[in-house]
Amino acid sequence: MLLLPPPSLQHFPANFSSNFSSKSPKQPPFRSCPQPLRAVNRRPSDDVDSFTKKSGYIFELASSEADSLIEYDIKRIAAICRRKPLILLRRLFQIGTTFGRWFGARYIDSLAEKSDQMFEIRAAELRKLLLELGPAYVKIAQAVSSRADLIPPSYLDELSLLQDRIAPFSSEVALNTIEQELGLPVDELFSEISPEPTAAASLGQVYQARLRHSGQLVAIKVQRPGVQAAIALDILILRFIAGIVKRAGKFNSDLQAVVDEWASSLFREMDYVKEANNGLKFRKLYGGIQDVLVPEMHMKLTTQKVLVMEWVEGQKLSEVKDIYLVEVGVYCSFNQLLEYGFYHADPHPGNLLRTSDGKLAYLDFGMMGEFRQELRDGFIEACLHLVNRDFDSLAKDFVTLGFLPPTADKEAVTKALTGVLQSAVAKGVRNISFGDLLGNLGTTMYKFKFQIPSYFSLVIRSLAVLEGIAISFDPNYKVLGSTYPWIARKVLTDSSPKLKSSLQALLYKEGVFRIDRLESLLSESLRARTERALVKQQIAQTSSKVAIKQVLSFTLTEKGAFVREILLQEVAKKI
Repeated sequence: MLLLPPPSLQHFPANFSSNFSSKSPKQPPFRSCPQPLRAVNRRPSDDVDSFTKKSGYIFELASSEADSLIEYDIKRIAAICRRKPLILLRRLFQIGTTFGRWFGARYIDSLAEKSDQMFEIRAAELRKLLLELGPAYVKIAQAVSSRADLIPPSYLDELSLLQDRIAPFSSEVALNTIEQELGLPVDELFSEISPEPTAAASLGQVYQARLRHSGQLVAIKVQRPGVQAAIALDILILRFIAGIVKRAGKFNSDLQAVVDEWASSLFREMDYVKEANNGLKFRKLYGGIQDVLVPEMHMKLTTQKVLVMEWVEGQKLSEVKDIYLVEVGVYCSFNQLLEYGFYHADPHPGNLLRTSDGKLAYLDFGMMGEFRQELRDGFIEACLHLVNRDFDSLAKDFVTLGFLPPTADKEAVTKALTGVLQSAVAKGVRNISFGDLLGNLGTTMYKFKFQIPSYFSLVIRSLAVLEGIAISFDPNYKVLGSTYPWIARKVLTDSSPKLKSSLQALLYKEGVFRIDRLESLLSESLRARTERALVKQQIAQTSSKVAIKQVLSFTLTEKGAFVREILLQEVAKKI
């Protein structure tokens, strides 16, 4: 969620009470903090914002039903919805008619040969109907809104507006929620608070405030009323549709398991206590990386529906076109995915900011993923084998990662991979596109009954979004090309027995030592830099003499001990 204040909120005046008049006639004026804000017993539906009104998702739940939706449980969701068949039918009708109108209009455009003229208009209509359908569909749109290489520009521009430009709900309802959740009047907790939200998204909205006890500027995130019930209903429908599509299209992947994985992460995102704990862990693991900023969480002021964290001032990374910070993001993503296995699974442009002092700030830690050690090693091996065109080993990697069953015909898979991926890697690692790889693999995955493991859907999203942001201002950027130097360095220096075995297998082909592969790994590992000067300049290709010096200097270091052993063995053989 973007934490950007409008210009009028960047500095609070000394007399704060005069700024509590509403800019919108629909909202009543607020009182100043010196006069206590009393909780008002109002139902959220009494003052429904346009986003909630259009999506039509507010419906009454008993307190026990609402409490049961804290964790994702599809059986529990189905049981609740079965007791409300009219609501379920109404929602199915709303989804069908909404999309039906839009696709019908597109079909009429094609018949009238006006598709090109109506392209921008239909893109704006799609954004509006996604808003009408509510938070679940907005989250899906956000997932693809940073893929400049996959989404037409007109649609990209419209869908990007869904990142943080959604109609806010009533501030009076938000203040009531803060008081009810924290158990104290707002004025006892904060000396100043913005009269209107500084940003509004599908799950909640953000206010800028100042802590009374310390004077620190903070962001208060408040959850939308009824959002869990809304998403639960839509997930049940999406899961049902996924089952039909899988059977009708004979898909190999378990589409319902993919929906379950996404839904589980979405439900975790709606628990702000979990999000705050994720933020603490993320700050501990990655907050020390050069030019990475992770805001501080205020756990004592955080509940399931209210989160208080350090205020971060900045601009969207996608708007400032800072290639250095993209490289910092790639390095940080490498650490997340392949070093510690705890990664940010929702790095859309609204959650990545460039701060005023030039740092990359991560926000919104609700949707996180875990990448187990054996899968991390398998992913590294797959990247090594892909870059070195070892498609036989790559077929085995797909079994390790869960893409293929152990009974698959690996020889046939190897032959197919060679035909599909040979051209993709022919231009070198720096020109391999993550998006192109996925596209090229499509037919092969279907033919050999590839499965997309549910855990991998979030990994793909994490990498694809980062590449999408970079592509928006550098069409030639390749996230795998930027990540590979760190992979090469890890393989050369890691003490893991599995990676040592992988390195040894890579350097030998039919018993013959491949020093060219060692030179290539060392050359790539030297590109693994985050210093601003080195990132900004183009690093020239390493000459063979320099490469030999690099091999020798690396083997004399402690981290190069394993490579030194291999070289000494080869020297002994020659002697």
